[in-house]
Amino acid sequence: MNANLSEYITKYKAKIENEFDHYLRNLNMHSRLKESMLYSLEAGGKRLRPILMIASYEAYGQQVEKVLSSAIALEMIHTYSLIHDDLPAMDNDDLRRGKPTNHKMFDEATAILAGDALLTYSFEIIANDPLLTAEEKVNLIKMLASSSGPSGMVGGQFLDMEAENRPISLEEMERIHALKTGELVRTAILSGAMLGKATKEQLEHLTTFAYYLGLIFQVQDDILDVTGDEEKLGKPVGSDEDNQKSTYPKLLGIDGAIKQKETYAEKAKEALQKAGAASSALMDLTDYFSNRDH
Repeated sequence: MNANLSEYITKYKAKIENEFDHYLRNLNMHSRLKESMLYSLEAGGKRLRPILMIASYEAYGQQVEKVLSSAIALEMIHTYSLIHDDLPAMDNDDLRRGKPTNHKMFDEATAILAGDALLTYSFEIIANDPLLTAEEKVNLIKMLASSSGPSGMVGGQFLDMEAENRPISLEEMERIHALKTGELVRTAILSGAMLGKATKEQLEHLTTFAYYLGLIFQVQDDILDVTGDEEKLGKPVGSDEDNQKSTYPKLLGIDGAIKQKETYAEKAKEALQKAGAASSALMDLTDYFSNRDH
């Protein structure tokens, strides 16, 4: 990672995490439920989705505070999905980011409700944002609901479960991950650019960029599950194989997965140039997504 991008990620990661206190610490609710929500929200993580939203906004807009609440809401939705993914009925994971998963730290019922609370509270945060117009709030809530719901992340997770224990094609795998992983990435990029007043044509090119960036993220995730460092990943390698998941290395081999990732990266960068954002942090983030080690 180049020094400028490292500083950029560090700066906004800290800004995002500082905001968690503002939104949750003083919330009037049961202390154990709040503790469970904060446990997963503050368990670490790269904060890539909110950082993507900020970077996309900054490619076209000036007042970064305008996008912060929406970025926090997006991270809450992502965190809810991780809590639920880890449950015994889903991936049945014991560790997340090197720590016990939420249902292991608390219990299954509390983990489910903590996820539900993070999901629903995210929409309340956007609805109460004083820096957004009524039209912007509606567009953001609609986009977030669509990308996280049955036609987005939840639908992709269901397709991913259906694909276990059977061979699938590259096209089917791309569809699964464009929904499961890519939809929140797409929302991060499009909502940030929308708030920054990107043009309709720019948003169309960014849609293409986001599609390939989401696939890049997933391919690298799959590669790291085979070749990664358990200490850096914060979870055991090989869990996809243990859970009979369909992955890029399983379908294409490690070398084939790397080559496929490089093809996605070329297409992503081409779309980013057409969107007039080649000099933005989004270009460096594309390389980071492709080469990250955890």
